[in-house]
Amino acid sequence: MCTADFFASRTGWGSASPDPIFVIGLPRSGSTLLEQILASHSQVEGTQELPNVQQIVSRLRGFGSETEEPRYPRILATLSAEDFRQLGEEYLAGTRIYRSGRPRFIDKMPNNFRHVGLIHLMLPRARIIDARREPMACCFSNFKQLFANGQEFTYSIEDIARYYRTYLELMRHWDRVLPGRVLRVHHEDVVDDLEGSVRRLLDFCGLEFEPQCVAFHENRRSVRTASSEQVRQAINREGLTQWRSFEPWLGPLHSALGDATSSYRDA
Repeated sequence: MCTADFFASRTGWGSASPDPIFVIGLPRSGSTLLEQILASHSQVEGTQELPNVQQIVSRLRGFGSETEEPRYPRILATLSAEDFRQLGEEYLAGTRIYRSGRPRFIDKMPNNFRHVGLIHLMLPRARIIDARREPMACCFSNFKQLFANGQEFTYSIEDIARYYRTYLELMRHWDRVLPGRVLRVHHEDVVDDLEGSVRRLLDFCGLEFEPQCVAFHENRRSVRTASSEQVRQAINREGLTQWRSFEPWLGPLHSALGDATSSYRDA
């Protein structure tokens, strides 16, 4: 139901605030690096993986069975312009506790890639950045990482491969129905051209270039993800090919990913 016509008929709905910058994607995709780069800017607040969008979705979804006719996202069609404005304001009010006064702030909850449509409707001026990593490297990194909680899809080769493919499929949908709404940033491109990638990120967010964003590893802010130590180091290529040391045992992962290993960079 989240079609191009659906969104076109709701142009301009939602809160007019430009404050949020959403960094979405899969875990272990380089999203913490992008967050650290942006949070090094004088105008941007680095927060954490905020639960607020998920909380709004849970309320919209309700508590009924979703096996046949899920309430969300169908319920979006019943909401008015004022409803979406109020949801946007609710999100801004709920996230204010994580902010200290900078004009812009980052919400780095990766699973928000499922809810780009809702984010667009309630916060049409928010920026959305898709952090993407080569599938073998991303899936291997997820599989070997023991998360403190959640991310249940990372506990088997089959599940992580299916989840990655589903993520690609959904992001292609958002690109079709909301062209240009999401900036895609490939982790490998950031490693290969840090300053160029930083300038591209800041330009998308409407921010002036500041050199400390390139020196992101000098930022002493608190980081609470599995990549907390990595973003304390200057950019390096170590993580790009780590999976190749285990390649003889990763045939099932490569097979399960199918054409995702080549199509993940498709426009």
